[in-house]
Amino acid sequence: MAHGKKYQEAAKLIDLAKTYAPAEAFELAKKVSTVKFDASVEIHCKLGIDPKKSEQAIRGMVTLPHSIGKTKRIAAFVDSTNEKVAEEAGADIIGGENLINKIAISGKIDFDVAVATPSIMPKLAKIAKILGPKGLMPNPKSDTVSSDIKKIIAELKKGKLTFKNDDTGNVHQSIGKVSLETAKLLENYQAFMEALRRAKPASSKGVYMQSCTVTPTMGPAIRVSV
Repeated sequence: MAHGKKYQEAAKLIDLAKTYAPAEAFELAKKVSTVKFDASVEIHCKLGIDPKKSEQAIRGMVTLPHSIGKTKRIAAFVDSTNEKVAEEAGADIIGGENLINKIAISGKIDFDVAVATPSIMPKLAKIAKILGPKGLMPNPKSDTVSSDIKKIIAELKKGKLTFKNDDTGNVHQSIGKVSLETAKLLENYQAFMEALRRAKPASSKGVYMQSCTVTPTMGPAIRVSV
C-alpha cells in the first residue's frame, strides 16, 4: 500500500537500521505523527510464544501511572443484588442471565472489557465462544472476576487496562497520546513492559520479548530497545 506524502516525509526522520532508546523513540513518535488530532502512541511487541497453544496465551492487566486519554466501556455480569452496586461504580452495561441471553442470541458485543461476580461465572459458559476469541471472558487471573465488583470497576475506570496477544503472537497497547509529556509516556511504557514480562507463560521457551516498535496513530514505526 502506497503511503501519502506526509507519511513519506515523516518516515525520513527514522533510521530503519537503528533501535532507539524508549525516550528517544517517544520524542520521534511525536514528530512523525501525520494526523491533525491528538494521536495515540502505541507499543507493538512480537513475543516468543505459540499463539496456537492456549497455555501460552498472554492475558494481563496493568494500571498505567498516567491517563491514556480514553475510557473503556465496561460490561458487568452480576446477579440482581449487585446490579445497583455495578451501576454506582460506573459500569456501562449491566445484567445477569438476561444480558447473557441477549448476547447469545445477537452475538453482538458493545463493550471493551467484561467483569463478573463468581456466582455468575458458570452461566457465562453459554457465551464463552463469543467472548473468548475476543479476549473478553472474565478471568480471576486478570482481576476481572471478584465478589467486590465495585472495586474492580473503579480500578478499570481509573485506567486499569487489559491486554492480550493476537493470533500472530503480538501484543498491541496504547500507552498515551502524542500530547503527553515524554517522561510520562516513558513511565507508562515501563509499567506496561513490566506487566508484559510478568505475563510470560511458563511454557514459553527461547527469547520471550523478540522485538518492539513504537508508532503514533497513522504514523511510521520506530524500533525500540527492550
